[in-house]
Amino acid sequence: FFISMILYGMLQTRGNIPLENILSEKKINLSSNMNLVVDKTGQKLMVYADTTFIKSYKIAYGRSQSNIKISADDYVTPIGEYSICFMGISENYYRIFKLNFPNKHDIAEALKNGDISKTEYDKVVNSYKLNDCPDSSSTLGTNIGIHGIGVYNFIFKNLPFTFNWTNGSISISNESIDELFPYVKIGTKVKITNSVQ
Repeated sequence: FFISMILYGMLQTRGNIPLENILSEKKINLSSNMNLVVDKTGQKLMVYADTTFIKSYKIAYGRSQSNIKISADDYVTPIGEYSICFMGISENYYRIFKLNFPNKHDIAEALKNGDISKTEYDKVVNSYKLNDCPDSSSTLGTNIGIHGIGVYNFIFKNLPFTFNWTNGSISISNESIDELFPYVKIGTKVKITNSVQ
């Protein structure tokens, strides 16, 4: 049964056109105007050049269905507008585009709700002044990003259904993150939403 399920998943992903080919065919340069939209409900990450849709990728995200992240351990994928503050190799998940979560709105709400202290709020604000990733000691959790699957890539990318398994990050296949890597840069905008309007 399991092998049949994987084979069915493989059939569903056949015919995937590489991003490079799409860009060449449409004569689009992503070097300065790329932005990413993560649609949690639709289970996809979409690539745009300004407002022109280019391609989408299948995603998995945090195990919790909530949209408000209040702890590093709550498995929530937050909703909001972020940017990539770090790109690199991930020990567990192949590659990662780390997001500047929590952003200014997230920490303002957390302070107002009593989820973080004023000291923690100030630390995160100072990291933004330095155009850096948020201070890693934040209780809200700062290890949120878009990453690969890692060693279980073949299995998870070929499942015919989506299994949300992450700590709150967005996971795409190792091949998909490789495809995006040449175009993404520090500062690339990422919007995470429940549905694309």
